[in-house]
Amino acid sequence: MSDDTTPADLEPNPDEKAGYRDRPMGFFDHLEDLRWTLIKCVAVLLFFAVLIGLFMRSFNDVLLWPLHTVQAANPSLQFDLGTTSVMEGFNVVIQMCFLGSIVLSAPFILIFVGQFVSPALTERELKAVLPLCLAALLLFICGALFSYFLLVPSTLRVSVQLNEYFGFVMRWTPGSYYGLLTWLVLGVGASFEFPLLILMLVYMGLMTTATLRKYRRHAIVVLFIIAAIITPTPDPFTQTLFVAPLYVLFELAILAGRRVERKRELAG
Repeated sequence: MSDDTTPADLEPNPDEKAGYRDRPMGFFDHLEDLRWTLIKCVAVLLFFAVLIGLFMRSFNDVLLWPLHTVQAANPSLQFDLGTTSVMEGFNVVIQMCFLGSIVLSAPFILIFVGQFVSPALTERELKAVLPLCLAALLLFICGALFSYFLLVPSTLRVSVQLNEYFGFVMRWTPGSYYGLLTWLVLGVGASFEFPLLILMLVYMGLMTTATLRKYRRHAIVVLFIIAAIITPTPDPFTQTLFVAPLYVLFELAILAGRRVERKRELAG
């Protein structure tokens, strides 16, 4: 260090103190960031797929819990799953590894994508996006758990009752069971995200809470239509069981939207 060095010279350059978000990035820098984001997403997907493959039997026991619950209530019935094609067992393994890894890696993928897009967002946008992403994850998990613990067993019970009523012999296959489980868990988890869509429309000024309150009855009809699409059984009990939490989320979205409107009115 020379004698001419001053304390000011030791201070870091303001450009060096600027964070990653403040540094200008070229087109190829963005491509490089995108490449590493995709690599990390694929890596975490493969990690959980391999993890599920290593503990396949334990993972399968977890997936069979709804079936075992219904079986415990009907000990006289046979619930043995049987394959009807040579490749059905392989398809089930691929389905469990692929879809299971997507569900388990979703939080990490959300973080990676957030890290990629965050430099392009303002501080105000970041404050809105980060809670939104966290809420989306929590709502999806709540929807998936609701379906796994309540909706799937209810659907299986209704199916058993219909088979008993008509005197049918139940020959359920792994493909049909895991297909039902996947459709309900992922479908219900995704449907629980709709309050965020409402909140975003209110936030952007494309919808008002007054309109939402005015069309409450119409919203109930729409929710029952969604339930009819997602739930495989047409019985009113299962559909009502599905619609009830969705309507609660709808009312919560109205309350949250009203809070957004009040903040906008105060800021204006």
